[in-house]
Amino acid sequence: MNKELMEALEILEREKEISKDTLFEAIENSLITAYKNHFGKADNVKVEIDRETCDYYCYAEKEVAEEVEDPVMQISPEEAKEIDPTAKPGDIVRVEIRSKEFGRIATQNAKSVILQKIREEERSVIYNQYFEKEKDVVTGIVQRYMGKNISINLGKADAILNENEQVRTEHFRPTERIKVYILEVRNTPKGPRILVSRTHPELVKRLFESEVTEIKDGTVEIMSIAREAGSRTKIAVRSNNPNVDAVGACVGINGARVNSIVDELCGEKIDIVNWDENPGNLIQNALSPAKIVAVFADPDEKTAKVVVPDYQLSLAIGKEGQNARLAARLTGYKIDIKSETQAKDAPGFRYEDYVYDDEEYEEEEYSEESYSEESSGGDYEEEMYPEESGSEE
Repeated sequence: MNKELMEALEILEREKEISKDTLFEAIENSLITAYKNHFGKADNVKVEIDRETCDYYCYAEKEVAEEVEDPVMQISPEEAKEIDPTAKPGDIVRVEIRSKEFGRIATQNAKSVILQKIREEERSVIYNQYFEKEKDVVTGIVQRYMGKNISINLGKADAILNENEQVRTEHFRPTERIKVYILEVRNTPKGPRILVSRTHPELVKRLFESEVTEIKDGTVEIMSIAREAGSRTKIAVRSNNPNVDAVGACVGINGARVNSIVDELCGEKIDIVNWDENPGNLIQNALSPAKIVAVFADPDEKTAKVVVPDYQLSLAIGKEGQNARLAARLTGYKIDIKSETQAKDAPGFRYEDYVYDDEEYEEEEYSEESYSEESSGGDYEEEMYPEESGSEE
């Protein structure tokens, strides 16, 4: 019996990662609970279990009394001498308790105590395991749709992909394997509740970290990310080694590295640009693939005015303003884009003062006019973008 108990404990420890000490404590508490249910109280009951052999000894500490008023707490001198011949009134003797004497109900309660402890420890182990993975990317299997939410199996636990964390253009089938970003892990009475996301910018960052060894070892650093999930992502990187090209490392040979991430994101476009401490250079990089004639950046106000060739205006703004909007999030600057013609026609504007320079920019003002569909050729209505940072939140 003890051998079987040891094997059962080893299986639980191996499969559910519950320590033997915890299980031994659960067994001890269950025996005490069974005694209490059988005799009414268990204040004087002790249980000792040998961790090596699984032999257990259950006993009650009773006081030797001439007149026994409480048989649960006291014992007569005659009975005490059968256990210890030297016992005398006032001494404490250990009276062995045989678990076989417990009734059926007491035994069932003891069993419930052990099972409850195992369930609690299992939930605790799962919670700790996934809490360590919070803010990281894991692979899961799509199980089923729960209304507009999706249940994702992560192995030992299920996660919930809420509707607002789903990419509208993505549609998954049951049993399909996908990568998700763990937003939060909550400990609830019913077990850990895991919330995951497919829209978070950190998902792209973690995918690059797992795919690009230079990012993993710190040679290349991701400085900022701006993402519109399902459509386009801009990512700014820099190299801490002058011999390593940051953009080239992220792209890979023939685009192998970035293409694997694009495939994981179901075709989402990814623009990789070089980070630059000079805000003018950074804004120029962020607005790629559009060509820039001049940039005037105000670091104090976090605003920038950009001049582009007439034929590049629509490209710089992007469809529905997407390119400029992502550039604003990536750099943290409000970006005002004008074509050369618009800039020259603006009151007080002198074109020669807007020659692009890496070190400084002449501080000349020109009027800020909103673009309409007629001027930009698209659905872009406002040139000033809200100041949003593409850095980690």
